[in-house]
Amino acid sequence: MPGKRPLSAAALPGSAKRERKAIALDIKLEVLRRFEMGEKLSQIAKALGLAVSTVATIRDNKEKIKASSQIATPLRASRLTRHRNALMETMERLLRVWLEDHGQRNVALSVSVIQEKAKSLFDDLQREQGASSQTETFSASKGWFVRFRGRHCWPHLKMPSTAPGKEDPYPEVLKSIIQEGEYTPQQVFNVDETGLYWKRMPEGTRLSLEEKTERWVVPSRDRLMLLLGGNAAGDFKLKPLLVYRSENPRALKGYSKPNLPVIWRSNKKAWATRSIFHEWFTCFFCPAVEKHCAQNNLASKALLILDSAPCHPVNLSDLSDKVRVEYLCDSTANLMQPVGQGIASTFKAHYLRRTFEHILEATDGEETAEVGAFWRNYSIMDAVDNIAIAWEELRPATMNSVWKKMWPECVQFQNGSQADSIAQLQGNS
Repeated sequence: MPGKRPLSAAALPGSAKRERKAIALDIKLEVLRRFEMGEKLSQIAKALGLAVSTVATIRDNKEKIKASSQIATPLRASRLTRHRNALMETMERLLRVWLEDHGQRNVALSVSVIQEKAKSLFDDLQREQGASSQTETFSASKGWFVRFRGRHCWPHLKMPSTAPGKEDPYPEVLKSIIQEGEYTPQQVFNVDETGLYWKRMPEGTRLSLEEKTERWVVPSRDRLMLLLGGNAAGDFKLKPLLVYRSENPRALKGYSKPNLPVIWRSNKKAWATRSIFHEWFTCFFCPAVEKHCAQNNLASKALLILDSAPCHPVNLSDLSDKVRVEYLCDSTANLMQPVGQGIASTFKAHYLRRTFEHILEATDGEETAEVGAFWRNYSIMDAVDNIAIAWEELRPATMNSVWKKMWPECVQFQNGSQADSIAQLQGNS
């Protein structure tokens, strides 16, 4: 086991006063935007992970906050106070009328059909306005559709990504986005959440049978969440984000959280929230991408592909001028998302194998009673170390080969997934 990491300055005793948490300007502007759209204070607070009183204070200081955004640096101000032009507003109003008309007639529409209609309406309005609007462009991307759905209060609207009997057009859509942005496989990323029961043994093992009768059955049901991902080239894996139900479990005493091999965050349901994901994107993902591009002499830009999970904010593209975010619809994400095509399952197989190796190292082949004693004392900190080892063991071939459904042209390791065969890993355990 690695030695204890040094305590951070924040963890040193001596000051019992609790530090106030500063709220970023972009969060405040998002609160004001939602309030102007008619959302209630409680809804805004829940969506952004803030206290209702905090949201009310931001609302009451509306003028000061907007004034602050105007005197921000030009780059930051352009990102945080972006106004949508009248042409887009008119197009979306017409599109909503068109959608409501089809909805009343129970006409099934795919996302691609809606995108084509939006592009058609935009082009028609642009021609009507003449040369003054010809400089404006609109591609009706997946990201735009997700934001359009949120702006018009359709958070639960679900549609098939393709019409019945037709192939999913998203690979072609993605291909056009990549060509337009001139992204390389090193600059295209995908991340997704997965749950991990960190203290559960496979069914049929002696420990799993004991769990059903012993008092320590509860820890076997203890779950944490991991956000895993990397780029399409397979040569860069992001530091995992770990969300656990406790902010300061006993096993972490004496450890510095910034020095952990994971990004540690907490939530009582042990799952990501919009505020957690928002912080991860701005404070970890964007800086990591910028550093990765600089080290590899690449243009400082990236494309991040996400599913449309509730914890993924729809305004991420507005928070960075270097990262473009595209959102998959539900059915496309399940069938094509790279992390779901083998990364998460292969990682869990590595984690299980590493856990068995950890047991053997600790007990040194002693009698089974020693194994039971070790497993009862297996802590969340032990799990963090094994998560780091398992994540490090995923090979570039595996990280690259899982893109074959979404972006087959970027796959160099056609048999990469065989190198990390789940059956082989479990057999070696």
